[in-house]
Amino acid sequence: MKLLIFTAVLLVLLGCDSASNDDASVTGPLPADLVLTGGNVITMDAQQSEAEAVAVRNGRIAAVGTAAEVAALISDATVVIDLEGRSLLPGFIEGHGHFLGLGDAQMILDLRSATSFEAIVDAVELAVAESEPGIWILGRGWHQERFDPAPEEAYDGVPRHDALSAVSPEHPVLLTHASGHASFANALALAEAAIDRDTPDPEGGTIVRDREGEPTGFLRQAAQMPVRRAAAAARESMSEAEQQARFLRQVELASAEALRHGVTSFHDQGTRFADIERLKRLAEAGELPIRLHVAVRGESNADLDRRLPDYRMIGHGDNFLTVRSVKRAIDGALGTHGAWLLEPYSDKPDTSGLPQTSIEHLRETADIAARHGFQLHVHAIGDRGNRETLDVFEAVFAEHGTEEDRRWRVEHAQNLHPDDIPRFMDLGVVASMQGIHATSDGPWVPQRLGEARARERAYVWRSLLDADAIICNGTDVPVEPISPIASLHASVTREMANGERFFPEQSMGRLEALWSYTVGCAFAGFTEDLVGTIAPGMLADLVVLDGDPLTMPEDALRDLEVHMTLVGGEIRYRR
Repeated sequence: MKLLIFTAVLLVLLGCDSASNDDASVTGPLPADLVLTGGNVITMDAQQSEAEAVAVRNGRIAAVGTAAEVAALISDATVVIDLEGRSLLPGFIEGHGHFLGLGDAQMILDLRSATSFEAIVDAVELAVAESEPGIWILGRGWHQERFDPAPEEAYDGVPRHDALSAVSPEHPVLLTHASGHASFANALALAEAAIDRDTPDPEGGTIVRDREGEPTGFLRQAAQMPVRRAAAAARESMSEAEQQARFLRQVELASAEALRHGVTSFHDQGTRFADIERLKRLAEAGELPIRLHVAVRGESNADLDRRLPDYRMIGHGDNFLTVRSVKRAIDGALGTHGAWLLEPYSDKPDTSGLPQTSIEHLRETADIAARHGFQLHVHAIGDRGNRETLDVFEAVFAEHGTEEDRRWRVEHAQNLHPDDIPRFMDLGVVASMQGIHATSDGPWVPQRLGEARARERAYVWRSLLDADAIICNGTDVPVEPISPIASLHASVTREMANGERFFPEQSMGRLEALWSYTVGCAFAGFTEDLVGTIAPGMLADLVVLDGDPLTMPEDALRDLEVHMTLVGGEIRYRR
């Protein structure tokens, strides 16, 4: 797989030296539109790893070289930016996130900092005071493992909904877990979804109940879907103009947050056809601020088979929108005991997780994706979820032919049995992982898995790299903040908030971590000939950092700041 990447980049560079210009004529090279000079250029290009200056013309890299070499392309019309010793890198690629979800998360309650259930109740009470009765109060980001002290009376770490319902008697409330794989609802929201003591647990979900059998409000996995549908129905009652305005606000907020963090391309892990239509119109109008690689999600297998050909887009709207992937989830999250494990949970031995789709259904999806030439992205967190996913991939590849360059992906791959690690390389499967998850989850992972399994199987980046697997990094935003800097720091140090390091023997090297956020994700999205490196002919998607992530002290990595983000040579963010 690495040879494929090298070959693709080499074809782009063939015949070009470091400061070459394909448009040179008898009168000399054409001037650049933009020159960034006087800095440390980390190209991520094997042919020329470092430089001092970069020239941009018509949205692409025209030259890379020394300051003197690139100065030859400066004219009176050229915009020159003095980097003043700062570092210039390829724009970061968010390998796993939820684009519209990122925008949406900034329009609802942010509960990531809540360290008690009382703090959540207080936040809801304030929101209730500012809204009309009947309006849904939505929030996201809470995690029961952050409650300190833990609630005195709790069910799966969370108290009953009584206090929450008391401050919101006329507002349905739905608060999504940090992982996205569980939610907490108040009494009115439960009533809107017709969930009571007689409601059976759905397949793939759990209605957490108190000692008397009454729903506590905590809904794991599929059990949250009736309440989500009730909330969605309220939103769908808005007029088309209102829905479009809300959609545009989501795009605006998500793009601004991504660009502020140096992200120029975004692998979106699941959007329905209706919103893809809206994104398509924005791309055609030149109004997408960052490049999106969108996976189709939330559609039935029958609709996928019928409609995928109409939605296949590669580089649509001047390389701003690509749709060539399908997303499915085989299990849930480790934090909510939903990840599908080979052995029971250490702290909840009555369960091995909550599978979210049958193997037969996933196999059908895989066949559809293969027939239509789509990538398949499968959310798999538990070691059994990962094994079953790889088994499906292997069977489909054997049936449809192994010669095609499919680059199918396992999203998260957080817990892997050692026997399955070499299969990523053997099958040509990308491990789409999120560095920040290891340090965010690290304090409680040993509780879920036990010390031995956590050490051997959890977030095993080093083992995958040593097995020549391709890792594409990301944050799973809005589960985590969309900060490549935070995820890079976590990838290199595995340092948790308490200062301890989560099995540091599985750390990435600095160059490996940068590679996973640039070249690795470019490869995962079939765009290694466009983005991920700074080389002549590549799109001028760039980020300026205030320090050198390859040489600065390790502890300082977390403090790196994005000073500028460029997409197609256009400055989209300046600190």
